[in-house]
Amino acid sequence: MNEIMKNLKDEASMNSLSKDLMQMKDEMEKELKSILDFWSNEVFDQKTKRFVGKIDHYGKKYLDAPVGCVMMSRMLWSFSAAYKFTGYKPYRDMANEVYQFLIDAFWDQQYGGLFWEVDHKGRAIDQRKQAYAQGFGILALSEYYSAVKNKQALDFAMRLYQLLEKEFYDELHGGYIEALDRKWQPVADLRLSSKEANDPKTMNTHLHILEPYTNLYKVWPVEKLKISIEKLINVFLQKIIDPDSGHFNLFFDLKWHVKSSVISFGHDIEGAWLLHEAVQVTANKTLLNAIRKASLALVELTIKEGMADDSSIFNESENKVLDRDKHWWPQAEAMVGLIDAWEIDKKTEYLVHLQKIWGFIKKHLIDDAHGEWFWRVDGSGNVITTEDKAGFWKCPYHNSRALMEVIRRIDKRVIKELI
Repeated sequence: MNEIMKNLKDEASMNSLSKDLMQMKDEMEKELKSILDFWSNEVFDQKTKRFVGKIDHYGKKYLDAPVGCVMMSRMLWSFSAAYKFTGYKPYRDMANEVYQFLIDAFWDQQYGGLFWEVDHKGRAIDQRKQAYAQGFGILALSEYYSAVKNKQALDFAMRLYQLLEKEFYDELHGGYIEALDRKWQPVADLRLSSKEANDPKTMNTHLHILEPYTNLYKVWPVEKLKISIEKLINVFLQKIIDPDSGHFNLFFDLKWHVKSSVISFGHDIEGAWLLHEAVQVTANKTLLNAIRKASLALVELTIKEGMADDSSIFNESENKVLDRDKHWWPQAEAMVGLIDAWEIDKKTEYLVHLQKIWGFIKKHLIDDAHGEWFWRVDGSGNVITTEDKAGFWKCPYHNSRALMEVIRRIDKRVIKELI
């Protein structure tokens, strides 16, 4: 009788979880539309056909602010993916606008590749070539091609892949260097931003070369690209994942000596699902078990060391000193990482944490009055008002991607398993 009662309780619990997840999915669909409406209506000026490079926390638009390649690439990815996901034609129209601006303003007609930054009129003001930006260009252009079948976009994506392999790949030690000048010559300042260490190789850039290569392979499945992806996966397994702590190391010299002790919880759990996606897309059975093991370990470490009692994700840790701020993007990435971990081993705990993080996002990060998400809150949930709502590093990519990934997985996999 006790076993029967236990089974009944388990069934009731699963039914309740299924209903909660379906409600969450409905909420996410509405929030996805709200985010994309913000970027269509606030960041893009329909009359002037210009993009606003900065909107502060209070909604003030800085019309003369410069515009970054990463911001535009992420916008192009988001609207292209959203059009594929929903079939809503205004998203296609928005993707068309972003694509044209990206190519007209950022593509270097003389030397190829994408500039780092342009002014508000689309004139290049920082012509250096960051590997990170070329990677996001590939991600955006391959997604745009997948959405609207613009062959020119695929051609640009393939050219960026070839440039990364020719100019940035380190034949001697493996992996990719951070930055070059316009003519593909070495530069002294390799950093993405002033907050980072000036080291020649980083986890972040390698993760965001792996991701676009994976996306490009979906529409251009050639052997040389598959080999590049597999090399990147092995870089993570052999160089980036710390053999002692299990976390990602973040900064390296050319020979892969570790140069940083910072742990980024958002990157750990984002990398967990992106590595798993890469090995699934390439169908490399040899690497599959190793990556699934590593992915689950990264998720478990994030839960153990980087998760608050309400399941929200802390920013980072250095020498066991915890930064308790909660930035918008680790919350988004954690939702995908958790549902991906559930797909690997079906632990209900992962779905419970996912629900709780969504609850945290709704309560603390979504700006119900003006749209989009706040950049971050402190450890007590107080909104930090000095950060931008949109800008060089604040884009619709993390949150729109997370919402689409979670909605799709709930529809296709989770509910079928639980009912």
